[in-house]
Amino acid sequence: MEPLFWYDAAAYDPELHLRGRLVRDMLPGAFVERRCACGRSDRRSASGRREDRHPQWALSLVVEGKSRLIRLPAALAEQARRGVQLHRRVQEVEARILEINLRGLRRKKQALRGQDATAL
Repeated sequence: MEPLFWYDAAAYDPELHLRGRLVRDMLPGAFVERRCACGRSDRRSASGRREDRHPQWALSLVVEGKSRLIRLPAALAEQARRGVQLHRRVQEVEARILEINLRGLRRKKQALRGQDATAL
């Protein structure tokens, strides 16, 4: 009996090999970087130019049907960005695997139809 799951070398990404460390580092949601003026008129951020404003980082996600924004300190910003990117990449690979499995199921269905037609 053939397995239902089809292996496609093109879909395999060694960087996304699911190990405990990889799953632990994934984060759902979207990484957000905003730039805001601090409110003090004597600061450079009050000039109105985007590049002069202070950066702020956050993780935007939906929890129990409600949007949440988790503000992040600068020390955690890059780690959160990598976690969100990793989660997105894993979802893309999962979609490719599901597509491959669906194609395999369709092939099996067509093969069964072909056997039924020759039996008659």
